[in-house]
Amino acid sequence: MEKTFIGKEDYLQHFGPQDYARTFYSLSPDSGSENTILTFSLKNLHKAFILDGIKGDTLIDIGSGPTIYQFLSACESFREIIATDFTDQNREEMQRWLRKEPGAFDWSPVVKLVCELEGDREKWVEKEEKVRRTIKQVLKCDVTQANPLAPLVVPLADCVLSLLCLESACKDLPTYSSAMKNAGSLVKPGGHLVLVTCLESTFCMAGQNRFFCLYLEQETVDNAVKAAGFDILWAKLERVIYSVDVCNNQGMYALVAQKQQ
Repeated sequence: MEKTFIGKEDYLQHFGPQDYARTFYSLSPDSGSENTILTFSLKNLHKAFILDGIKGDTLIDIGSGPTIYQFLSACESFREIIATDFTDQNREEMQRWLRKEPGAFDWSPVVKLVCELEGDREKWVEKEEKVRRTIKQVLKCDVTQANPLAPLVVPLADCVLSLLCLESACKDLPTYSSAMKNAGSLVKPGGHLVLVTCLESTFCMAGQNRFFCLYLEQETVDNAVKAAGFDILWAKLERVIYSVDVCNNQGMYALVAQKQQ
């Protein structure tokens, strides 16, 4: 049986940013399941940040990975975005895209899809530039620490966003609950938490490498969010699944919550 990578050091040594991006975000015709789940995330982010009008000065994204799709709607609603990730290679891959370096992952098909949701597919170049302008910092993050951005201390944010991070970073449910509180501690009272979570999964592939994923049910996520001091405003569960060879999830779960005053 192939080795499943679990710990932080495994991510530093074995996680391939472009392998991951190609697997889940290429929008290629033969990636139907992955395309469906990406669209699920994009539509719920569009609802949160465009239709529902969640906005403010600062958004912190916890566990950004090497990806920028999660910022395509948020960049319209926040003055600055702070991207974060544990691994050096993910932060560097994002910086390569921000700097427009040759060989950086091509996000334009995904950007065009979001522009289509917003009503004008042809504005994708402007959208890319807006994302680049809005991402002000790319910081190291460890969500299992009480201050995920330590040793830095940043002002409380209007919104914390996290997609597909906590289930990868946490080895068990107590760690997951603590990590939710750690992420939530970065939000100002009355601010928002926006999550997209992979449900009932035990692994996720990045290229040929298999990584641990914490098995989560909807109730577990809801309880952790509430215990972190948030009221759930809305949530959406869809029984959409990845291709069986890249992830064994049984659904996707999007949630928006507000921190208690």
